[in-house]
Amino acid sequence: MLVPFLIMLREGIEAALIVGIVASYLKQTGRGAWMPAVWVGILLAVALSLFAGAALQMVSAEFPQKAQEFFEAIVGVIAAFILLSMVFWMRKAARSIKSELHASIDNALAHSSGQATALIAMVFFAVAREGLESVFFLLAIFQQSTNNDALLGALFGILLSVVLGYGIYAGGIRLNLRRFFYWTGIFILIVAAGILSGSLRHFHEAGVWNSLQTVVVDLSDVLPVGSPLGTLLSGIFGYQDAPTLGEAIVYIVFLTVSLFFFLRPASAPAPATAPKPSR
Repeated sequence: MLVPFLIMLREGIEAALIVGIVASYLKQTGRGAWMPAVWVGILLAVALSLFAGAALQMVSAEFPQKAQEFFEAIVGVIAAFILLSMVFWMRKAARSIKSELHASIDNALAHSSGQATALIAMVFFAVAREGLESVFFLLAIFQQSTNNDALLGALFGILLSVVLGYGIYAGGIRLNLRRFFYWTGIFILIVAAGILSGSLRHFHEAGVWNSLQTVVVDLSDVLPVGSPLGTLLSGIFGYQDAPTLGEAIVYIVFLTVSLFFFLRPASAPAPATAPKPSR
């Protein structure tokens, strides 16, 4: 429940930030009459995300067992790399997202015709990106969950993100977004490593991957994955009580490389060189 809650909270706050920046800029520039177009873009993006999630879930339910294992493995791989791209995109875009959105709004409303369509499309693609990311992540989590806790966690995360997003827009909530995205970024990379490692297990169960199946360590007697603590660790960190060599390699390599680049200080822009004096 904690994993979908935190990730949907982060995804929701990202989407709320985008909508909040757009709404604030429209209000500040005297274009508040265009807000209905913003809401249309948001609703269309939400509808697309729900439709995509329902369609993928229905399709996977029709597969035979091995095909379903393969489908779950593919969804897990996509979800892991979407989470990876989400973390690094926000790390890179945090400094310029506001100015880029302002420029996109000005460009959308610069022409005398098609302004509403352009603004709807801009908001739609911005929010749909977050929604479709969430669809693949939630599919990967729901496939590993045996109860409704994951769904409830995701819903609570979305609801809280809406409240916080409105509070940030209204100015009533001061949230250190840089620190929030930093710590949730580390958490998401750990989750993504667990999802990717689990995908290798699904590939094996589908009969696609049969190498590196030696069990590294067997903790089933000490901390079984079905125990309360094992279930918690499995949901958060992708813990398995008898991981294979392949799963351990995937987990460690992915987490080490991604954390190295994420924690590495951003390179400062090169100083401009003074022009040489003309002779």
